[in-house]
Amino acid sequence: MTLDQGDYFDRLFEGRRVMAIWRGLPADETVALSERLWDAGVDLVEVPIGQPGQEAALAAAVEAAGPRGHAVGAGTVVSLGHVERAAAAGAAYTIAPGLNPAVLEASHAAGMPHLPGVATASEVGLARELGCRWVKVFPASALGPDWFKAMRGPFPDVRFVATGGVDPDSVGVYLNAGASVIGMGSALADPANIEKLLG
Repeated sequence: MTLDQGDYFDRLFEGRRVMAIWRGLPADETVALSERLWDAGVDLVEVPIGQPGQEAALAAAVEAAGPRGHAVGAGTVVSLGHVERAAAAGAAYTIAPGLNPAVLEASHAAGMPHLPGVATASEVGLARELGCRWVKVFPASALGPDWFKAMRGPFPDVRFVATGGVDPDSVGVYLNAGASVIGMGSALADPANIEKLLG
């Protein structure tokens, strides 16, 4: 490994509990929504690039984040091509819904810490073996809060980012169950949920 994934995400997530995920939005809307959250003190933004053309929104968010000193991550990075496009757009780190050692290695080689996705104890264990103390748990709502409680015993040093179907009303439930950070995407399509998040 060329990077200490755990140390990076320890610093990135310190004192922060919610990450906004802007999937499939135009670049200008991605920037406007990001700036609204940044102004309110919500620093973490992920822009998925799973579909062609989504790198434009990522690059725009990266550019807007620069003067503020914020790091923007590239999401849905599931191939070596995605790693290349994330790097070209200026992403600070990469995130995936699953665990692919080749993508992990390529992202680290490109200077971007990688947050792999997990859904089973075997995947958590493999991620830990590959040097990842932080993992994305996806889909969190399908797995449920009890999943996080169960994993705390065998993997006490692993930190979980709960993503997929978690809305502002259930943030506390997942944090209390053992998640360290909540990734929130589709729920933020509802302006009322953005208000809840900011409130």
